[in-house]
Amino acid sequence: MRETIQLIIKGMAMGAANIIPGVSGGTIALITGIFERLISAIKSIDLKAVKLLLAGRFSQFAAHIDFWFLIRVFAGVGIAILSLARIFEFLFEQYPVYIWSFFFGLIVASVYFVGKTVGKWTTSTAITFIIGAGIALAISLLSPAVENRNFFYLILCGAVAVCSMILPGISGSFVLILMGNYRLVAIEAINTLDFSVLTPVLIGMAAGLIAFSHFLSWLFMHYKDQTISLLTGFIFGSLAVIWPWKKIIYANDINGAQLIKEGKPVVECYIASLPQQLDAEVLIAVLIMILGAVTIWLIERNASPLNTSKAK
Repeated sequence: MRETIQLIIKGMAMGAANIIPGVSGGTIALITGIFERLISAIKSIDLKAVKLLLAGRFSQFAAHIDFWFLIRVFAGVGIAILSLARIFEFLFEQYPVYIWSFFFGLIVASVYFVGKTVGKWTTSTAITFIIGAGIALAISLLSPAVENRNFFYLILCGAVAVCSMILPGISGSFVLILMGNYRLVAIEAINTLDFSVLTPVLIGMAAGLIAFSHFLSWLFMHYKDQTISLLTGFIFGSLAVIWPWKKIIYANDINGAQLIKEGKPVVECYIASLPQQLDAEVLIAVLIMILGAVTIWLIERNASPLNTSKAK
């Protein structure tokens, strides 16, 4: 029962992180010690698993794919996404600096805790760290596309976003922003249960998750330290996206007029800036950053009981 509660909570933390542009559920999985087990379990959903299921050998099927582990983690992810989408929408509208500050502190601490899991820092791990940071930073500088409801484009959005969601430091939500469909998929479709949008996205997510998990599992098996240092670089580079103080750039149509959707201007991107003055808001934001870092410390401290569970 204790392990079940822990896994559901960790799944909820992953789900909450995946809603936030710039924050990755994979980062939470890596810090909490379930990342390799998660990738291994997803990778095991293969032809053998299908044959076992069709043959009615459910106990062997469950053991093959670590079924109950996946159910508990993804139950937590689902609970978080369905319950927190509206809350985060409100918080981002009313208290954006404080919310970004919490996640900035969380990610800063994540760089340390993930980085220390590298077995030995060498020239190759340092290079992969720099490459990871560079890729994450480059992604943060890309300009977002426009919203697109095409069925096959939504499948692509699901596939690309889910790969980013399980990849520490690369935010699935931020990738959806770049693809132009963050608000459509992560806010509107979830809040209204619009299955004309959710169905193709879920198809893409399922296909992308299984395919990408094989690649990540292979990397961990053959280049574990380099892979973790690359992921640490991804996390470090993502700090540019999460910096709390931003200038909001609103989207315009082809005639130069500001785009309005549901009575609100459409955000095109954010540009990092410094606070205008050292006031109470800045002090509170710094304290919230510290709270975010402490949260990661507490998560990491309590992660060890599951670190060694069923990695295949």
